[in-house]
Amino acid sequence: MKFGTVKIIPPDGVNMMIGQSHFIKSVEDIYEALVNSVPMIKFGLAFCESSGKCLIRHEGNDDELRKLASETAFKLSSGHAFVVFIKNSYPINVLNRIKEVPEVCNVYCATANPVEVVLVETDQGRGIIGVIDGFKSKGIEGDEEIKERKEFLRKIGYKL
Repeated sequence: MKFGTVKIIPPDGVNMMIGQSHFIKSVEDIYEALVNSVPMIKFGLAFCESSGKCLIRHEGNDDELRKLASETAFKLSSGHAFVVFIKNSYPINVLNRIKEVPEVCNVYCATANPVEVVLVETDQGRGIIGVIDGFKSKGIEGDEEIKERKEFLRKIGYKL
């Protein structure tokens, strides 16, 4: 058994989600969940098929994000993992719809942060153990940071 990591850094203005699903039709079902959730969303998604031809299956409505998702999924090459890159939206806008896709088993992360995906590899294949999302905590917010957080949420339209 070997352990390793794959580092993923989303481009500026792009968020990503990494999860696990269980069936080839996940690609089309996740596609539908995304386009039916947010008008004007741009995305690419890829799925690591783990039986039969064991290909990276991919879809999307943005060629650059579709290519990025495919290449990232291939780096992971982990059984039934999926990768989604989005722009013109945030994960909060689509996450529950993705979780409602019948084939989706788990979502490891939804973020714009750099991520390290922790993998284990055996003679049979690879699996995702977990995800390191962003960086280690540096402290506890004080009054000024609380004010900044609240102002930010209002600036981007998530609070009144």
